[in-house]
Amino acid sequence: MVFTLAACAEMLWRDRPIEWRCTKLAEMGFQVGLWNWPDHDLDKLAKSGATFSIMNGYLEGRLADDEGADALLASARDTAKIGKRLGVARLNLHGTGLGEGGRPVLAEVATPLKWVKALDTLNRICDLAEEMDVVFTLENLNLPVDHAGVPFARAEETLALVSAVSRPQLRLNLDLYHAQIGEGNLIELCRACLPWIGEIQVADVPGRCEPGTGEINYAGVAKALKSMGYTGPIGMEAFASGAPEDALSAFKAAFSA
Repeated sequence: MVFTLAACAEMLWRDRPIEWRCTKLAEMGFQVGLWNWPDHDLDKLAKSGATFSIMNGYLEGRLADDEGADALLASARDTAKIGKRLGVARLNLHGTGLGEGGRPVLAEVATPLKWVKALDTLNRICDLAEEMDVVFTLENLNLPVDHAGVPFARAEETLALVSAVSRPQLRLNLDLYHAQIGEGNLIELCRACLPWIGEIQVADVPGRCEPGTGEINYAGVAKALKSMGYTGPIGMEAFASGAPEDALSAFKAAFSA
């Protein structure tokens, strides 16, 4: 297989303990994505046998103001320690902290001064990452459906930030579900982002379920990624439309071309 496949444990078998889900994914040959670490028993996660592809890299904070940046850095340092304990490959960031239902804790407009501050904060994140030998990613989100009011949400904005920082400690978490809702033109977006991608995440539109349940031609996306030379991780951050095992099989089939 060209790509390393992972799946978000939070979104599958939701009636089962998280460590059971992680073990199940590992047994099926998938790496594992997580959300916020305080929600889980870390000892059980460490013993699950899973290889963790990505995890939220902070618990609070923001990119674009002094108070938020300081909170983000402190939270990211604590989270990086947990990430190293679990062997998490990438620690994920957003333009601002997300609350209940993915809504921003502080909705704001990304003014020119906030762009300058965001770049400064991300360089501080890279300094931390270099010190602790970890990698952070910055994820694009969508505004129309899930994350109204989040600054720096569009993929064109996360690409602008990561490419401007241009340090190996910060990569893109390119979420194609969010990009399809907000921007479209996914193959060319992947091509533009390719030098800075740390991970690609997928779900279909509408519904945020596995590939094949909506409008995105993920087999075509997979073929294009292969032709571009991308061989990195692809994570299914999606709900299952039926049995999780069937959803994972559909995901694997879409990216086995």
